[in-house]
Amino acid sequence: ISGKARELLEVKSVLRDKIPVIRRFSGGGTVIVDQGTVFVSFICNKDAVPGLQPYPQPIMAWSSLLYDEVFCGAGDFRLRENDYVFGNQKFGGNAQSIIKNRWIHHTSFLWDYDMVNMTYLKVPTRAPKYRMERDHSEFICRMKDLLPRSAFIEGTIKAAGTHFLLRFVPCDAIESSASANFMPLSRMLTRQELEAAIDAEPESLLSQSL
Repeated sequence: ISGKARELLEVKSVLRDKIPVIRRFSGGGTVIVDQGTVFVSFICNKDAVPGLQPYPQPIMAWSSLLYDEVFCGAGDFRLRENDYVFGNQKFGGNAQSIIKNRWIHHTSFLWDYDMVNMTYLKVPTRAPKYRMERDHSEFICRMKDLLPRSAFIEGTIKAAGTHFLLRFVPCDAIESSASANFMPLSRMLTRQELEAAIDAEPESLLSQSL
């Protein structure tokens, strides 16, 4: 929600190719979303996990223990500086939002991706140390190279079942029960906002690109 498009995106390419840009309501980094992305979200009351303090790092550590069960035997899984990695390659980006009585921890998993799409992203100025200035081709990896998609989904449901009582709900039931007064904070950026981001780039950066 606090990210600046000019620092995170190749804005001219995004505009040229008409790539939709959504400003997400939570924290975390910028991610490419396509048919190869798998989302997992935990939306919890503050007391939903006994003994868990509702702060960023305790929630992050709890989530890594849950995914330890999912990825057991699939690779060298670990939590590194708020990212899920196999070895030193990232495959899952995390974001959180915490309010007084609730928190959300959601992850964008790179099941698969088109490397061309990654060129819309800049290397962020606040990149994790373990990235060591690597470009996207060296920094990220595909989950599909390590385990079947069905195994990941089934493993995640099983691991979540060790912490929560699960009940499956159809998507249409969720949509029909949503409050008509709900106003989402995530929103699509307009073309005008993206064009303004180009105008706001420091002169030195513009001269370098020329």
